[in-house]
Amino acid sequence: MTDPQLGAVISERRQLINLAYRLLGSLAEAEDVVQETYARWYALPERQREDVANPGAWLTTVASRICLDLLGSARARRERYVGEWIPEPVPDRSEWVGSPTPPDPADRVTLDESIGMAFLVVLDSMTPAERVAFVLHDVFRYSFAEVAEIVGRTPAACRQLASSARRRIHTSRTPTTAERADVVKDFKQAWESSDIEALITLLDPGAIATADSGGLALAFRAPIIGGLEIASAWMRLAARVGDITLLERTVNGQPGLVAELDGTIVSVYAFDIADNRITRIWVIRNPDKLRPWTAN
Repeated sequence: MTDPQLGAVISERRQLINLAYRLLGSLAEAEDVVQETYARWYALPERQREDVANPGAWLTTVASRICLDLLGSARARRERYVGEWIPEPVPDRSEWVGSPTPPDPADRVTLDESIGMAFLVVLDSMTPAERVAFVLHDVFRYSFAEVAEIVGRTPAACRQLASSARRRIHTSRTPTTAERADVVKDFKQAWESSDIEALITLLDPGAIATADSGGLALAFRAPIIGGLEIASAWMRLAARVGDITLLERTVNGQPGLVAELDGTIVSVYAFDIADNRITRIWVIRNPDKLRPWTAN
């Protein structure tokens, strides 16, 4: 028998992917969460599914609780991770011309300010309950009563969690996309021409560069701190990379760079920028985290 709620259930997939990615910082884990959520839906007896007045709310609740459980165990998993952990970067699919199979819109992550790498890194510093409460309320606009039902706390407690999380978010003026793109383009040109003075000018003196290889690719293990130190490291990198091609691409909704070797993307670079200077560079080298990029 055809599930009369099938259309409503399937239409929630993109919302669930977007929610789970923001909660976990991993597209692969988000896809697993959504698959598990649908498995639990169809494990319900048919009569019980028919009694669910709002399938979307049911799916969101289940997906959020699965994410909350995963976030609770993330600390132990991070302790086993080789090197620094950076959220998995996602591309803007519209930039991939000539893809043999257009991506399913239901599998896309919506790119907005809540998907920027700097934002995700701050989310990752929160407790699991803070992160879930903040994302559900501030990003997806669920009421605190709804959030309370999902996380198993009172609405007042959820309000406090979201308020605590909100204080962690940097609130100063962020540059426009065009301003960011200009800085990233200048950084790319300085790197390609091995112009260390130009790199130093583009980097904030207190800038931090962090690489994530998961032990599966060559990368610096500890963060590099200081504009001069980063510029020097990038000059050494420029001398070694050989036939690497740098391309300007959208990384998590913001201007970034990707490095190609023999037609394969081997690195993705995300940036945080303030006052026309780069304050953070995140280098993703872990091939498992580059799957959404290399799949194209």
